Amino acid sequence: QVQLVESGGGLVQPGGSLRLSCAASGLIFSIGAMGWYRQAPGKQRELVATISSRGSTTYADSVKGRFTISRDNAKNTEYLQMNSLKPEDTAVYYCNVAARATASTPPYAYWGQGTQVTVSS
Repeated sequence: QVQLVESGGGLVQPGGSLRLSCAASGLIFSIGAMGWYRQAPGKQRELVATISSRGSTTYADSVKGRFTISRDNAKNTEYLQMNSLKPEDTAVYYCNVAARATASTPPYAYWGQGTQVTVSS
């Protein structure tokens, strides 16, 4: 079983910055792709950014140039640096990690508990 613990959310003014972290722990053989999603009130959960095991990244058009996803494989942790935040970035942010518990088990997608990001003056 893999546990994901998120941190770093909070209240920030427009134009400000936040850095989210997501640490994986438990029975982990390997971690593949990692990503961040968000869900605003009344809206569907949407993909924000992904990073492959080799470091290749993708971003939603709405956050390109403002958000940066990264990972520290030694710590089984991913990050989301969010700059130039806008009120429309307000949402609950969830991390998502594809991990293998053992060498013989297939990858499984695990979710963090979610962390609230509120951008408001």
